Amino acid sequence: MGDHDAVGLAAEIRAGVLDPHAVLEAAIARVERVDPRLRGVQFACFERAREQSESTGPFAGVPAFIKDNVDVAGLPTGHGSAAFTTHPAKRSSEPAEQFLAQGFTLLGKSTLPEFGLTASTEYVDRPPTRNPWNTEHSAGASSGGSAALVAAGAVPIAHANDGGGSIRIPAAVNGLVGLKVTRARLLDQPGVRQLPVNLVAEGVVTRTVRDTAHYLAAAESFRANPQLTPVGLVEGPTGRRLRIGLVRHDVLGRSVHHEVDATVESAAKTLAALGHQVDELRLRLDPQFVEDFKLYWALVAILMGGSAKLTHRRQFRLRGLDPFTRGLARYAASNPHRLVPAIRRLQGATRIYDGHFDDIDVLISPVLSQPAPLIGEHSPSQPFAELFTKLIDYVGFTPLNNVGGGPAIVVPHGLMSGNLPGSVQLSAARGDERTLLDLAYQLEAASPFPRITG
Repeated sequence: MGDHDAVGLAAEIRAGVLDPHAVLEAAIARVERVDPRLRGVQFACFERAREQSESTGPFAGVPAFIKDNVDVAGLPTGHGSAAFTTHPAKRSSEPAEQFLAQGFTLLGKSTLPEFGLTASTEYVDRPPTRNPWNTEHSAGASSGGSAALVAAGAVPIAHANDGGGSIRIPAAVNGLVGLKVTRARLLDQPGVRQLPVNLVAEGVVTRTVRDTAHYLAAAESFRANPQLTPVGLVEGPTGRRLRIGLVRHDVLGRSVHHEVDATVESAAKTLAALGHQVDELRLRLDPQFVEDFKLYWALVAILMGGSAKLTHRRQFRLRGLDPFTRGLARYAASNPHRLVPAIRRLQGATRIYDGHFDDIDVLISPVLSQPAPLIGEHSPSQPFAELFTKLIDYVGFTPLNNVGGGPAIVVPHGLMSGNLPGSVQLSAARGDERTLLDLAYQLEAASPFPRITG
């Protein structure tokens, strides 16, 4: 389970080299071995997986997890919250259908922080999800459980989604590939496209670019957005030389941690050595963008809590919400006069995002401003203002793609101190996932990704 990627595993199952039941048992054994320490599993359904009839699809027989914020028929959905009692979902959501249609054998639901609202999978009422590279550190969020399980070799691929970096952040700190697709490329959760600004994209976390590329092609085959040119299957690099903009400072113009900066510089030099033109530039954003995003982030907390209350009614307990979720709601409620102008400016950020690619093909940047924090540094139990400030300082590069609607892929690059993986983010114009996958393949070949062994 730690050596094969999902494409390779599926191929050997189809060829009869590997027995799918043996693969399933190996995955269950690996999960049972690593999860008591990592805590990436929210709900296991091993017996259901054993009883599953033979599946079809390009990933038939490959074990996987789904993040616990999408409904799967027959399984509970907890959204990482202790504020309500969970019950089995009556039907699967569209993102779950798109994922499971590829033939995966579902082992269960993976952990996330409450409503996916923060950047570390930690709680006030239970143990945190830990990083398998160094268990004293965070596994990121909000798709922290999925990323920890994939990095640890329990499964080769897992579902994830991203509303401000929630695929890319855990991919970065766990040394994985994580693609946030163009807005509405894949199927969305109910109601997401009706929000004033649709931030969320569905996807996966994987250990290879190949797995990410094949999953995207398969998901599009299930149902593609007719308003977007299909990506199709990107099987490797084309050799096309690109104009790449190197970003080393966040939206507020601040420098990043020296090890993060060294990682990005190393990746940029690798790309330059491959023949690409790399020039340093700054993001073209007003600092107001940060304040607007903070306010919209807080509004989302109110909407998530309201949706949970509507769905669970008397079984919803407001006091069960963690301090950070309640703090976000208070922040939005105390600034009602700022909401409408902030939303209007965020809606205009698509044009600003697009403008970054008038003269270049790709941006390369850090994913996060600092290495993965120690467990506890981003705990939701600390005072709201303190944690909010930490998160703004930490998540300096991912939200622009959510607001602007453009794609971004995170790829591993080297190791930092503490045995923590380094990573970089590649961003492209809306609809241009092909270029990102092309470049990611090149980085993977030129600087092979680190892997946990044993």
